[in-house]
Amino acid sequence: MMSTIIVDDEPLAVELLINILNQINDIEVICQCNNGREAVQKIAETRPDLIFLDIEMPKMTGFDVIKALSKKSIPMIIFVTAFDRYAVNAFDVDAVDYVLKPLDPNRITLAVERARSRWLKNNLENSAIDEDDCKRKDDVPERFEPTDREKNQARTLILRDKLVIKDAGVVNVVAVSDIDWIDAAGDYMCVHALGRTYILRSTMKQLMEKLDRNLFVRVHRSTVVNITRVVTIRAHQKGGSTLVLENGESLRVSRNYRQYVSNLFSHR
Repeated sequence: MMSTIIVDDEPLAVELLINILNQINDIEVICQCNNGREAVQKIAETRPDLIFLDIEMPKMTGFDVIKALSKKSIPMIIFVTAFDRYAVNAFDVDAVDYVLKPLDPNRITLAVERARSRWLKNNLENSAIDEDDCKRKDDVPERFEPTDREKNQARTLILRDKLVIKDAGVVNVVAVSDIDWIDAAGDYMCVHALGRTYILRSTMKQLMEKLDRNLFVRVHRSTVVNITRVVTIRAHQKGGSTLVLENGESLRVSRNYRQYVSNLFSHR
């Protein structure tokens, strides 16, 4: 039975999440917290296996909660939030999953399954370590390949005009032509397409090698845009400019790319 704490300042969201979790076997909600400070205290006291953690809360965000915890007492984390812009940060803290509101029971079930897989593996590894300490090496299981972290990290593969994003056994097939823009943070990429955001593990260089350079162009060190989505270009007095996309998104063009982007559209 995985012990679980819910941390969210929205009572309706907490109630819905509890109702969903009550339908899932082998998971027990032991506490509910409506703010970050209470969460830090309860997590330290109860040492849960898993927390469902909101991000934008008054005074103390979900990331502040994680920073306040001892590294040895940080449980598995499933972020539950209404905002997709923190997804890359969530991967940086090794979150099990990142679920967007409004909550979908099937999506929560998938997140719990991912947590259970990691939980079971950690228990097996801990058992193996204990046996090794007791010099019963014959009973130590072989090392798992690949690791859960590797499984949970998104990987990509381009198949003709499709972008295939794999994440812990879940495969999302995204038409390249549906991609509006892409932003990067280190080895993680956020692919924005048809109102959704997909997280994958890839460098900007690796992804650009697979995309059509006539369709996707860099407008910033960490931003790529589908130029067919651009409807307006607004120049800034101090250099740089802003692109406005069909969906209303505004993307900053850095000074280094301003002239290139300007020339690109002047020839269209």
